[in-house]
Amino acid sequence: MNRSLLAVLALLLPLTARAKDAPAPLKPGDPAPVFSVVADNGKTFDLESRRGHWTVLYFYPKAGTPGCTKQACAFRDGIDAIRKTGAAVYGISRDTLKAQRRFKKEHHLPFTLIPDPHGEIIGAYGTEGFLGYSKRWTFILDPKLTIRWVERDVDPALDAQRVAAELEKLQAAQ
Repeated sequence: MNRSLLAVLALLLPLTARAKDAPAPLKPGDPAPVFSVVADNGKTFDLESRRGHWTVLYFYPKAGTPGCTKQACAFRDGIDAIRKTGAAVYGISRDTLKAQRRFKKEHHLPFTLIPDPHGEIIGAYGTEGFLGYSKRWTFILDPKLTIRWVERDVDPALDAQRVAAELEKLQAAQ
């Protein structure tokens, strides 16, 4: 085996080991991992404070990229339908607080963005993907902070629409 191939394998081995040791993906019925972090508004956001309310957590790879911008703007444009169900939307990525603030301001996003530069929340929700960026997954949490719906095949342009429809179905079933 030549040296360059060995070097590549040495780089990939830790990624493979991490994937094998990863916990099972979260699914409906699981309790939502709680977290507390400074959000884009400079205030501490504690998921526990959402107890009693429906909550949407959408994870995305990187602020300002085409797919992430399309998804954020779709949530912006569809926020009224989601808020009509009593739910609040929170976007989470590995971006810094500064990058989240810039992204929110540039696209006039009317919901909270949560920076996770060290990937703790991303890790807790099992959304870690290529190079540590988050996969594009969306979670709906009920008022008891139980995961009620997980979308792992997210279409950025349609995510907000699907979330609003799913919230209505989940709430009607209660």
